[in-house]
Amino acid sequence: MTIRTMTIEDYDGVYELWMTIKGFAIRSIDDSRVGVERFLRRNPDTSVVALEDGKVVGSILCGHDGRRGCLYHVCVHGDYRMRGIGKAMVVYAMNALRKEQISKVSLIAFTQNDIGNAFWNRIGWTKRQDLNYYDFVLNEKNIEEFNK
Repeated sequence: MTIRTMTIEDYDGVYELWMTIKGFAIRSIDDSRVGVERFLRRNPDTSVVALEDGKVVGSILCGHDGRRGCLYHVCVHGDYRMRGIGKAMVVYAMNALRKEQISKVSLIAFTQNDIGNAFWNRIGWTKRQDLNYYDFVLNEKNIEEFNK
């Protein structure tokens, strides 16, 4: 098992992994090749892939705005879960954020994800009760409506 920084050359394998994960139709980021390349340019050292026999079996898109880090699209292929891969990737991403002097980190987790939510609780992440998460998609029509 190899865990390392993600590059755009990993995109095809990472996207293939995402498509095996139930619920990944969510668009918390632009997960097109162009969108991920833009994300990686802004955050070149913090995103992570896990490889086994040259195949992407786990990934985390991880970025920050200079104050707070965020983990996006955290996933491990179903055949490779419960082997410590997720935890090792999170540690890698957290160490990369620490090198960039980022100490506050968040993520969005599906509420109907018992294994994932148990994992985050077990490693000491705190579920926030004081936070609502809203989505808004920018396009010409809704920007015009918003500006009225």
